[in-house]
Amino acid sequence: MPDEVAAELFADRRYQKTHERSTRRNRVHSLDAGDGTEAAVGIHSTDCPEAVFEMMERHCRLCRALNSLPERQSRRINAHYILGVSVQEIAKAEGVGERNIRKSISRGLFAMKKTF
Repeated sequence: MPDEVAAELFADRRYQKTHERSTRRNRVHSLDAGDGTEAAVGIHSTDCPEAVFEMMERHCRLCRALNSLPERQSRRINAHYILGVSVQEIAKAEGVGERNIRKSISRGLFAMKKTF
């Protein structure tokens, strides 16, 4: 298997795992929505379909950019920006200095900007 194909499959697997975690974490509880899908769609029912589609496309691009990063950078950016964990807490949990965490996050964001 060529390296490019293997890398793409690996990135896709990471994207799917991230999406599943996000879906579980952000589940909308409703009597009529088993997995939260129907309720989540209802939130945007007033938007035009083009705006909803554009938002979904941006979300997919963001997830792909995040998954293209090395595991450590991806985990740190996810923890800080998506989960709201402070840099100090990340540094303490990983047993490294805050400066290393800030550099890692900064470099990861720079790499993500290149994909956009």
